[in-house]
Amino acid sequence: MDDEHRRGGPAGDRAAVEAAKRDVRHRVWERLDELRVTRFPGAHGRIPNFVDAERAAAALAQVPEWAAAWVVKVNPDAPQLPVRSRALAQGRVLVMPAPRLAAEEPFVVLDGASLEEAPRRAAAKERVLELGTPAAVDELPHVDLVVCGTVAVNRAGVRVGKGGGFSDIEYGLLAEAGLVGEGTVVATTVHGAQVLDEDLPETAHDFRVDLVVTPDEVIRTPERRRSPGILWQDLTEDTIASIPALARRRP
Repeated sequence: MDDEHRRGGPAGDRAAVEAAKRDVRHRVWERLDELRVTRFPGAHGRIPNFVDAERAAAALAQVPEWAAAWVVKVNPDAPQLPVRSRALAQGRVLVMPAPRLAAEEPFVVLDGASLEEAPRRAAAKERVLELGTPAAVDELPHVDLVVCGTVAVNRAGVRVGKGGGFSDIEYGLLAEAGLVGEGTVVATTVHGAQVLDEDLPETAHDFRVDLVVTPDEVIRTPERRRSPGILWQDLTEDTIASIPALARRRP
């Protein structure tokens, strides 16, 4: 697949790109299950909850980009619970998206400095939603570090998520609001078996990660690539209608 088709450019076959992503997901889910490195409820159909996710979070906490980050946006999936826990334990401000961005206020903000319970308990998705303050996009603080969930990623920073496209929409909303920028670092924590030594399919709205952190390795990727905002032509009518923050901003 040439670069223009791999990225789903104007001449690219978007259906072929999406089919290629589905193939990558299936291969990685199968590989993780075969290696027996997933935790309940398994890998298929989700961001895999991998063995040693705590070690990956600990490795992320050692990089200078983490030390410099005060506001950390982290996805709500199980393998990033240790990242959310560390952020709260260190008194950082955690920003987490609401499920499928379906709420009128599609994010939740939780200040670790004001916690009255153990960070590990507070970092569970359900507890963040209960304890945190719901926030519209324009009510969020500027984000220093984004930690996203991933099914597969390569050493160039190209990632494949679980297929919903919500991470890209979240980033696009923040970018349009000026809440992420050149100083914002994007990282992911994954099992080593999720890091593939191959080209991966991507589209124009897909962002690349700056840091790939496994329990045993920190990979700094060579080329930053970000979407400048919401690429409306890439969204279906159903997607726009299901996310109030998109519906309100539709041009």
